[in-house]
Amino acid sequence: MSFKNYTKYIAAILIVVIAGGAYIALNQEKREVVIYTSVDQIFSEPILDKFEEETGINVKAVYDVEAAKTTGLVNRLIAEKDNPLCDVWWNGEIAQTILLKEEGILTPYFSPEATGIPEAYIDPEEYWIGFGGRARVCLVNTELMNPEDYPSSIYDLLDEKYPADQIAIAYPIFGTTATHVAALYATLGPEEAAAYFRALNEREIRVVDGNGVVRDLVADGDILFGLTDTDDSIGAIERGAPVEMVFLDQGEEQMGTLLIPNTVARVKDGPNTEEAEILIDYLLSEATVSELVEMGWFQLPLRDLEVDQGYFDANSVKGMNVNYVEIYDYIEQAKREMAEIFVR
Repeated sequence: MSFKNYTKYIAAILIVVIAGGAYIALNQEKREVVIYTSVDQIFSEPILDKFEEETGINVKAVYDVEAAKTTGLVNRLIAEKDNPLCDVWWNGEIAQTILLKEEGILTPYFSPEATGIPEAYIDPEEYWIGFGGRARVCLVNTELMNPEDYPSSIYDLLDEKYPADQIAIAYPIFGTTATHVAALYATLGPEEAAAYFRALNEREIRVVDGNGVVRDLVADGDILFGLTDTDDSIGAIERGAPVEMVFLDQGEEQMGTLLIPNTVARVKDGPNTEEAEILIDYLLSEATVSELVEMGWFQLPLRDLEVDQGYFDANSVKGMNVNYVEIYDYIEQAKREMAEIFVR
């Protein structure tokens, strides 16, 4: 080979190498993942930004619009079923995740980072994994009640020693209150659970528009206590309100309180499979769960982790021994019967 031809040969190789390197770099720059999440942006965005920084994978996030609640994103995923644009679903309401599974929107993926999470929080077919969340609690006003008088069970809401107009629950066909009702249907049986709520209605306890309203009534001293969630309760505590959280039904023979997990799942036929699994692993990691507890989005890690959120011992809370798919199966019946009992 002449020197001239040899030079051309080397130049051609260099062009191929440079072009190949540029192609690889370009494709690396294009790595991305799309996530739809109902988790408040103030909490989810910093986590996703950190993932992006640590992995170099660009995150395109679609956040929940408060006015539409979770339903808007769920409907969007269903509408996109034949042409999925989303890779990962991160949700604070487990019932909607189970609905998406039934609609054929999700696909199985079991993350190695799920080790240590109890089976109760993992779909039996591995379509979703729960990894931290909140709990249903009784919030009491400490200026109006002494600790020895605090309720210790949901059945104390029926106790005549507490004036009915001094007790409140959220309207039980929406949000976590509806999920709580369905959990009682699954735990007690639908007849006993419905009878319990009929008794509450006959007592004429206060039924208000949401968990936040219950919290504010307790915090302002307008009522003795009410059922709400740990996140609402902590918000009142941080504002300096004279309130305390009480976890109900914690005795050995009692049913425990409802824990409401966040869930994460991979969307079927999403455009970025590998990146989706990397993101799911990241969200489920002990480091991320601990960070979400410290940020205040999670109050309970749902597995044994050394976390200190400063308000209660998360690892000592007794949760309901309940199947979340069974809860989902009861939701529509529970909502229908609650609407009949608590007529508005």
